Amino acid sequence: MKKILLIMLPIFIVARVHYAKVEPYDSVVLKSAVSAKVLSVDLNSEGRLVANGEVITLDDVIDKQDLKLSQEMLVGLKSSYKRKESYFNKLNRLNTASKTQKDSAYYNFIASKNQYLTTKFKIERLKDSISKKHIVLNNKYLYQLHTKAGEFVNFGSPLATIQDLSKAKLVLFLEPEEIKNLEEKSIYLDGNRTNLRVDKVWKTTDIRFISSYRAEIILNNPKFKFSKLLKVEIK
Repeated sequence: MKKILLIMLPIFIVARVHYAKVEPYDSVVLKSAVSAKVLSVDLNSEGRLVANGEVITLDDVIDKQDLKLSQEMLVGLKSSYKRKESYFNKLNRLNTASKTQKDSAYYNFIASKNQYLTTKFKIERLKDSISKKHIVLNNKYLYQLHTKAGEFVNFGSPLATIQDLSKAKLVLFLEPEEIKNLEEKSIYLDGNRTNLRVDKVWKTTDIRFISSYRAEIILNNPKFKFSKLLKVEIK
């Protein structure tokens, strides 16, 4: 009778190697919230981190003139509606006053108050419009300008692409078996073990890589140069 000798060989689990580019944590295309002529753009800031500065200025001359006039009108309108309110309250307490007189005083008071409130709302709208015509960046990287001085932009026109470089991210596409027990696995970058963890895994497969799941690793203090290609292993 022949004996069969079974030799148990050690099983090595080989992690799949991924390559991911160090990307900005966030990238946003700023679009115009108003329609206006572009007065100036700061070309020197393109491709730089802007600590605190205005990079695009849209024409707000008419808005500022309208705002000044409306603010001046508001003082008189408030005084007028307050007087009419006081008159109505006094008249309303008089038994000798007719219903017609009281109604007339009331409608005058309400019309005056509505005009005051409408003008007040207009002032807030003008302030908002003016603020949207001054694109100011705070600690953001101005990746690209999409407009020039002298152009006219409409609502929704792209103005600039800005990026958040305070953190970085690595985007991977993992196979189903790779996302199992992720919390128990370590992440290696260029062969070096790290304390990083996968920050987020999409619950559905990717549109392009239909059998893989998109995943992101966040680098809070990025020491790698942006756009550098890193070898990533999860094992």
